[in-house]
Amino acid sequence: MSSFKLTYKDLLNPTLLSIKNLGGSANSNEIEEEVIKLLNLNSKQVNEIHKGARTKLNYQLAWAKNNLKNYNLIENSSRGVWALTEEGKKTQIVDEDELIKFVYEKNLEKRFKNKKSVEKEVKFEDSEVNWENELLDVIKSITPDAFERLCQRLLRELGFIDVNVSGKTGDGGIDGNGIIKINGTLSFHVVFQAKRYSKSVSSGTVRDFRGAMIGRADKGLLITTGTFTRSAIEEARRDGAPNIDLIDGIDFVKKLKYLNLGVEIEHVEKVKINKEWFNKI
Repeated sequence: MSSFKLTYKDLLNPTLLSIKNLGGSANSNEIEEEVIKLLNLNSKQVNEIHKGARTKLNYQLAWAKNNLKNYNLIENSSRGVWALTEEGKKTQIVDEDELIKFVYEKNLEKRFKNKKSVEKEVKFEDSEVNWENELLDVIKSITPDAFERLCQRLLRELGFIDVNVSGKTGDGGIDGNGIIKINGTLSFHVVFQAKRYSKSVSSGTVRDFRGAMIGRADKGLLITTGTFTRSAIEEARRDGAPNIDLIDGIDFVKKLKYLNLGVEIEHVEKVKINKEWFNKI
């Protein structure tokens, strides 16, 4: 398998099994790592880009998780953790065709009051993927200086203090630094690099950044609007070397949403009429 050919249908059971293998709950990154192991995917399959900061694997997994959720086998929290439902814990293998049919009919019922009046197929839109790509396009359109300031603001909102942006080149790839305090006690000096990329960050970039940070900070953080190749992720976690934390484009926009930075969440009001109440007047 030289390129990524799997669809979300092919990933339904591997995704469900991955969450089971991870103890019944996991975040999206953990699920993706486990699926890669289960299916023995190679680096080309893992790194192949779908659109923007999403790989084809990541995109199809998003659909797989969404469909498993609509089938009541998994659920997700506001913090991005996916967990098995009671039904999911009892299910070993799902019938893909049955699931897809159920979810399709469920989506039609949501969009139309009378399902019989529908004469053509209506495709379910993955709204999560749409807003993430739209926000990434906005971020990629701002200047490099503005992106560095956005990273600075994000880190401050996440609890970093004394966050500074260097605003200059030739600093070994380091764009800024700050301090993070754990539980109000332990402090770590962190340097970061911000890459406003449309492409994937390679392992060479991670190695160069690590070389620049050694002796200057306790931790390193690489932020990009793009993706990280499989080899870059492995290099960031390499045994015997200082660990580099990674934030890719999807993680970045999800953090902006969580912190309400440049993102407004609208809640639609639904009015339900209690006819029994009027009958009792």
